[in-house]
Parts: sequence; C-alpha cells; structure tokens
Amino acid sequence: MGKAIQIDRFGGPEVLEWREVEIAPPGPGEVLVRHTAVGLNFIDTYHRSGLYPLEFPAGLGTEAAGEVLAMGSRVQGLQVGDRVGWLGLPPGAYAEERLYAADRLVKLPADVTDQTAAASLLKGLTAWYLLHRSYRVQAGDTVLLYAAAGGVGLLTAQWAASLGVRVIGVASTAEKAALARASGCSEVVAADETEFVARVRELTHGEGVAAVYDSVGKDTFFQSLDCLRTHGTMVSFGNASGAVEPFSPMELARRGSLFLTRPAVFDFIRTREELEAATGALFAALQAGAIRVTVNQTYPLAEAARAHQDLEARRTTGSSLLLP
Repeated sequence: MGKAIQIDRFGGPEVLEWREVEIAPPGPGEVLVRHTAVGLNFIDTYHRSGLYPLEFPAGLGTEAAGEVLAMGSRVQGLQVGDRVGWLGLPPGAYAEERLYAADRLVKLPADVTDQTAAASLLKGLTAWYLLHRSYRVQAGDTVLLYAAAGGVGLLTAQWAASLGVRVIGVASTAEKAALARASGCSEVVAADETEFVARVRELTHGEGVAAVYDSVGKDTFFQSLDCLRTHGTMVSFGNASGAVEPFSPMELARRGSLFLTRPAVFDFIRTREELEAATGALFAALQAGAIRVTVNQTYPLAEAARAHQDLEARRTTGSSLLLP
C-alpha cells in the first residue's frame, strides 16, 4: 500500500483526493519506483479538468524522479537503488510509489539531482522539441515565447539564447518580466499590451518573428499569427486559455504562407532511441550550464490541490515540485 493523489470526476482542484492505493509487485519488464520529487505541469490541470479525458479512478502527473525499489523479470540495465527519472502517460506521478515500464525509465547522471530531474524532464524536453524539432532555430533568428517566466519558458529562453537566438518573451507582471530577461530574453512584451502585435513588429523592424511558441491557446492564437514573418512558423503547444477554435487554412495564406504545428512531447520520444537522444541532449545542456533549472515553489504532495490553485492563478514562476 502507498498513498497517491487520485480523481473520480473532472473539475477544479477540489476533486484531488489523497488516498491509500494498492501497488502490485512489478511484473515482467516493470520497475517499482519510490518517488522523491514530482513535477507540476500545466498538462496536469488539463487531465484534472477533463480537457484531456481520463478513465476513473485516475492518477495525475507526467514526470517524476526517484529510486528503484524492486524489479520484475526481463529488466535489463537497472538495479535496485538506481536513481531514475521518467516522463510519460498514463498520468500517475502524484504518488509515493509507482510501477513503470523499465524501458521508459532514464538513469540520472550523478550531477543531476532528483529535484532537477523532476523539474526538467517534461519541461526540458518540451524546450528541446520546440527549438530542435517543431521549428529548428538558427543563430540570428528572433522568436516570440509566451509564458517566458514559467517552467518551460525559462528553460526555452536560456537554451535558445545559448544557441544565438534572440528571444522576445511575453510575461504578465514586471517581476516575471525581470525573471525572463535574466534568463535569456532580450526583450519582454506585457501579456496585456494593447498594441501587442505592433510592439512585436516594432522590435523586429516590421519583419515579424521566425517562430512563435504559444502555450496560451485560444486567446492569443490570431495575435500570434500576426506576429510572424513571411513563411514563419506558429507552434501552438498549450491551451492555458482554452483550445484553439476551428479556423480556415486561408488565415495562414493571407498572412504570408505561414506554417502551423500543434506538437506533443510524447510524439518525439516514442522509441527508446528517441528518448535517450532527447534526454541526452537535455542532460548535456544542463551539465554545460546552457540551461539551469529554477525551482521557485515546492509543495507537499498531499497538498497538490493548492499547487494547482497557484498554477492556474499565475502565482508561480519557474518550476514547481510536489514532494512525497
């Protein structure tokens, strides 16, 4: 037996329940992991609300780090006591212990702490695929990055800046703007700027940006399209304000033959080889100092509801962790 956060219905943070759960012994190819740190991500609120439906009872959380407690048969390359991290579906990281497929676990380097891993696996690989897969940035590019002071935003801004990319961040407060600038953003535009598009155009001498990384969704979608240069790339990777509503592809044509992608991190790490390549790039960037993880909030795992409230109210910056 162990304890975990689970839900039996969709709704607000109040549906999160801290309860006893039964954990079976690991089967073939499975590992029992004791979590020491759990990442908090906006996708967790989508699962909780039903935007991304789950079957009940359901766990939440898509990234964690910890220690191997036990292994089933046919597990290779791991042993009890190894420090590991994981990211993936189905959700279930909000738990003291969890069974997980051995071939989806990643051994943590000695100089990457459990908390750093839990705060950066999902967010860091999101930054990786934004910059290296969704739109492959080149030195000299200018990009627009929403939620620049959030967990994904801070990692993306740092990583982009290390590659010679100019980042225009978007932030909702002066404090967040200062944090974004300190983490690689050359300029920051206020999220509520009434002349938002004009300001971005001004900062790019009328040309527009090479790519927009938009995690907000419905409220900013067309605004983001209007910030792009001819043949620019719109990367819509979140729904903080709700899902983007249907629109005509002609909207892309009349703005300069734009490209649009709606990526998801798990499509870039489908195989073991892809997972190892992606996490290898992340760990190398961490070890080289190109990016650093900023954990600005920690919560007891049992108080996950409070963490969700803070996240949705925009009271958080950087990464947040739930600690079992």
